[in-house]
Amino acid sequence: MAVGVLALQGSFNEHIAALRRLGVKGVEIRKPEQLESVNSLIIPGGESTTMAKLAEFHNMFPALREFVQMGKPVWGTCAGLIFLANKATGQKAGGQELVGGLDCTVHRNFFGSQIQSFETDLLVPELAAKEGGPTNFRGVFIRAPAILEVGPEVQVLAEYPVTHHKSNENNESVEKVAVAVKQGNLLGMAFHPELTADTRWHSYFLKMVSGLEGKSNNICLSGGDDILVEKTPRIDLPIYQ
Repeated sequence: MAVGVLALQGSFNEHIAALRRLGVKGVEIRKPEQLESVNSLIIPGGESTTMAKLAEFHNMFPALREFVQMGKPVWGTCAGLIFLANKATGQKAGGQELVGGLDCTVHRNFFGSQIQSFETDLLVPELAAKEGGPTNFRGVFIRAPAILEVGPEVQVLAEYPVTHHKSNENNESVEKVAVAVKQGNLLGMAFHPELTADTRWHSYFLKMVSGLEGKSNNICLSGGDDILVEKTPRIDLPIYQ
């Protein structure tokens, strides 16, 4: 199994390292034709406007939309979540192009500027049920977006109470926002799982890819081999513990 990672800008190296700790190869994707070599894709966190401009420069958007529409698994984190959303608010003048497919409205930079980045424990019962481990996950929010509205087919996997956070300067009339969602072949998160030592979200996505969700901790490779998700992952990049 090889998982594509959009490598235009942002934390693509960290995602590839997390996949490597699970025994899976991450393939850097920078051109539309490279998508033909993979059956799944991670769109990493980064600066969403910069990523969008680079994606437009390399003519990636038509290929990314086709990839999503074909039903192939795609996971977007932070800026990647914005890419996948059908609608984004709070954008810079002129907005940015979106891939779409995820029936939700995302507010870009909902939690404020870079200096208002934060970490918090999120309740993730679905993740714990499928991957084991604690029912909480350490969410790393860096100039993060938030999901304000979701469609009827979107499953909310994690929420955050905005009334408990001082940097909610946008005055949205909501008491909580979704920060992790799933819809069919699409997974989206407002935080950065790749910046922690906890690889459960990567394992969760790999099971979406393999079609073995909830059945086993083994991930079946296309060549017929199995790999066992490491209980104590090898750490080869600086990450938050």
